[in-house]
Amino acid sequence: MDFLFNYYTTYILMIIAMLFSLYASFNVNSTFKKYSKIYSSRGQTAAQIARQILDSNGLYDISVVHVNGNLTDHYDPKRKIIALSSTVHDSTSVGAIGVAAHEVGHAIQYAKGYIPIKIRMTILPVAQLGSHLWLWIFLLGILFSMPVLRNAGIILFAAIVLFQLITLPVEFNASSRAIKTIEAQGILYGDEIKGARKTLTAAAMTYVAALAVSITQLLRLLTATRRR
Repeated sequence: MDFLFNYYTTYILMIIAMLFSLYASFNVNSTFKKYSKIYSSRGQTAAQIARQILDSNGLYDISVVHVNGNLTDHYDPKRKIIALSSTVHDSTSVGAIGVAAHEVGHAIQYAKGYIPIKIRMTILPVAQLGSHLWLWIFLLGILFSMPVLRNAGIILFAAIVLFQLITLPVEFNASSRAIKTIEAQGILYGDEIKGARKTLTAAAMTYVAALAVSITQLLRLLTATRRR
């Protein structure tokens, strides 16, 4: 009975986590859509703001480029580019500026040797390997009744969960840096800052939701293994 309780509890927790994930995804899109219609009083584009913050931190070797898509913004440390999406790059909205400042926050983390991002980069190769192989290894372990393979699959999936866990402080710190810079450099004012903060908070919740889904899935794998 104790096992059955735990087994079905993990399913319930997983459903709750998935619903939270759906809400987080909806919320980030609706929040960004709302604040993409509220424009900065300074009238500078997100790309210009990104360039300004980079230069103020002495990061002249990092380029700001345009990429297609909606909210496909990211920082590529290997190519040293801040990639801003179509809905962000040329926009003067407070939402777009918040997103651009957040991505520059990641560039600053790398430049200053922020410890969590170093840990995340160390775990990244294992997490990438795990994302491609964990399910196949786990299923082979079940199919051929090989606990070693089954456990190896779970360990690889656990590496993905660990990577997502380390990602949280990285993302929250980048957002914190963004808001502090926006305030310190007078990029946004008053309610404009609130709009940027709400946009970044909504984005951060998607990472929390993804972690919650992965943790409940890991618990389900562990209880299924215990059953066997």
